[in-house]
Amino acid sequence: MALSLTVQTLSYAPALRVHAPTVGAVMETQGDMGELAKKLNPVVGFWDPLGMVTPSMPGTNSWAGQLGDEGAIGFLRHAEIKHGRVAMAAFVGYIVQSNGIHWPWASSFSGLTYADIAAAGSPPAQWDAVPTAAKWQIFLMIGLLEFWGEGAARGEEAHYTKGGKPGYFPSFQPLREDIGHPPLDLFDPFGFTKKMSAERKEKALLAEINNGRLAMLGIMGFVSAAAVEGSVPVLAGKIAHYDGEVMAPWGAGDTSVPYVAEMLAFPKMDSFSKVFWFKQ
Repeated sequence: MALSLTVQTLSYAPALRVHAPTVGAVMETQGDMGELAKKLNPVVGFWDPLGMVTPSMPGTNSWAGQLGDEGAIGFLRHAEIKHGRVAMAAFVGYIVQSNGIHWPWASSFSGLTYADIAAAGSPPAQWDAVPTAAKWQIFLMIGLLEFWGEGAARGEEAHYTKGGKPGYFPSFQPLREDIGHPPLDLFDPFGFTKKMSAERKEKALLAEINNGRLAMLGIMGFVSAAAVEGSVPVLAGKIAHYDGEVMAPWGAGDTSVPYVAEMLAFPKMDSFSKVFWFKQ
């Protein structure tokens, strides 16, 4: 839940360079996943009850389509690392926002301040307090980053479904050569990883996956405890309650967005879950 919002105009249209990948592709197999699992958690080891790393197996995951088993493994590996990174930021952000920590200035030219947003209450309530236009701005930025990461500048690395490095995000150097911005890269902006040895880098990558998995459980624990009282006993009384729908990007203040008003007419998910489990 990023509340560090500023109103700005994204009006450039740089010429995108297309390069042939220069790094050798390495397709990971189910055997590689078994070895990785042991490094990540030797107690649990490799456990794949849904057959996710063998999507072409009859009766399992036909969603892989033409990716093939190894392409699907690359997709899943990249998705886990990306979700883990987002969850780590969300976990820390939830704690920061829950303690009333915010930027001391206005969030936009409208005069709305971060203090005004923080006063809304819990982190999910603070997200509801963000103006609709600011939310659109965040979603636009996310879309631009996705566009860049998926193929706008993959000159030095193949796509992750074709043997590229899972979790890799391209440098903004082509943009800097064209328009001089942004000044720093999204991944490793200060070049710390470039100074690491191969052994240290491998250890750090394993730690990132484990930390990301823990953060995904952590942030889901936070929002579950906020939405359904007592659902996470260890967090009882520690997380502010939230009456909205934590999984919806839009709230009551965003009815100008098509179909949001209709969405708000549906009952909350926690009410649905109570009825569902009661009938069981």
